[in-house]
Amino acid sequence: MLVLLAGIFVVHIATVIMLFVSTIANVWVVSDVMPASAGLWKNCTNGDCSFDLTYGHEDALKAVQAFMILAIIFSVISLLVFVFQLFTMEKGNRFFLSGATMLVCWLCIMVGVSIYTHHYANNSETFYESSHHGYCFILTWICFCFSFIIGILYLVLRKK
Repeated sequence: MLVLLAGIFVVHIATVIMLFVSTIANVWVVSDVMPASAGLWKNCTNGDCSFDLTYGHEDALKAVQAFMILAIIFSVISLLVFVFQLFTMEKGNRFFLSGATMLVCWLCIMVGVSIYTHHYANNSETFYESSHHGYCFILTWICFCFSFIIGILYLVLRKK
């Protein structure tokens, strides 16, 4: 049981770190032709990064930014609640509060990445002539999967 709790804790910390990296870094879309990338906060072309995000659908981009920040907040809160429950909860109880908080994080990731995918992914006239997804976009989908698995595990896990 201790190994399971430690494993869940390590995956949860990895999810928090990957959420931070995917939200902060600006490599959501990468150009195949020239050295350029676009993210949630800045556009970088030829090593020159600017906060000019005028490639359309600015309201959608602000919604993605907000949902990714909310996902980070709920993930950190869930981690803190899990540690708190681990040391204060009675034996036999379940980690309902940390599981519910992690599922809210999962929901925020799902909404944010779905908005981004709908408005920006595979839309070559929005960004660059020829582009592909960057590592931040992929990390976010990995965090989506991990947060769902962790949330469900918290809900079914009992303190022994």
